[in-house]
Amino acid sequence: MEYTYDDVMNYIEEEDVKFIRLAFRDVYGVQKNISVMPGEVKKAFEDGAPINARVIAGFEKCPYASLYLRPDPDTMSILPWRPDSGRVLRMYCDIYTPDGEVYECDTRSMLKKAVKTADEKGIEFRFGTETEFYLFRKDDEGEATKIPYDEAGYMDIAPADKCENIRREISLTIERMGLTPERSHHERGPGQNEIDFHYGRPLKAADQMTTFKMAVSTVADRNGLVADFSPLPIPDKPGNGYHINIYAKDRNGEDVVKYAAAGIMEKIREITIFLNPKDASYSRLGNNTAPDKANWSSGGESELMCIETYKGKTRIELRSPDAYSNPYLVYTLLIYAGLSGIERKLPLPEEMEAEAALLPGSRREAGKIAKDSEFIKSIVPEGIIEEYVRG
Repeated sequence: MEYTYDDVMNYIEEEDVKFIRLAFRDVYGVQKNISVMPGEVKKAFEDGAPINARVIAGFEKCPYASLYLRPDPDTMSILPWRPDSGRVLRMYCDIYTPDGEVYECDTRSMLKKAVKTADEKGIEFRFGTETEFYLFRKDDEGEATKIPYDEAGYMDIAPADKCENIRREISLTIERMGLTPERSHHERGPGQNEIDFHYGRPLKAADQMTTFKMAVSTVADRNGLVADFSPLPIPDKPGNGYHINIYAKDRNGEDVVKYAAAGIMEKIREITIFLNPKDASYSRLGNNTAPDKANWSSGGESELMCIETYKGKTRIELRSPDAYSNPYLVYTLLIYAGLSGIERKLPLPEEMEAEAALLPGSRREAGKIAKDSEFIKSIVPEGIIEEYVRG
């Protein structure tokens, strides 16, 4: 359903909304926001709400002192952990220049462009996610520790699984925000959890991931815990993956996802810095069951991609990304890499190919590969590339 400005204002009145959070993200996908009162919403829709551009990560070289947030009414959602009286409404925004043009480093707008490109070529992409995170205790001063909330293991149940009620509260919270989790369970690490989502259109899937991380962190904090999405929170324990399930079909309804998978595997070394943007990301890759080669199998063990067909449908799971990545940028790159494979009907390499290329072994190596990539340069603005390859 598509909403309008009038729908938003009616909702604000009916739900006793007193504050509206206009949310956006920096180039790493970290959510930011400003709050306005109901009387300022019309101005935000018509003219945009100004922000100081040059203090946002990745926007430092912006030629404009101010950029402008314009809310997307389809993303409006009440924040259920705020008071019921004088409620808080959140809307995601796109970022514009003073000239009314889309700001090139706005990764949400980049994803919109990628989806439009795919649509023009008759290809529909959808993404589903399987996201892992740890729950750690806080000390007496309320500071985060590295003490896991429990010592349970893979798919254990209560009482060993002390995280069960937290996952339940997270699922109910995000459901109230209009999201529907598919399943959840305890993961292999102590205090480690996973919550999964069904396939969704790319923009919705990226918005969903941003909402999900905020809700998980908020619910954990309200329960005296801290949620940790980092790639390797405990060095000798399983890391946190952000596994992405990929679906693609052409205008005739034919499944073209294997061609897309081949395109992504071909470009994986070039896009890795954006899928794994932190130094710790490369400590996770190659450890436990995290991949370190550009290979695939149908077995689902430690390969880059798990590709399996069940009841006539092919499932592609990309296993290298971690949740410190920007989902808008990740999905943008996956769409373009997937299209490159679809357009050429690129075949997959042999299953578990012995000569498969290694993934970059460090952030520095990944950054150099991206910086030298014509594929990356054709998609990602120079300012974002410079931000990611720095250091």
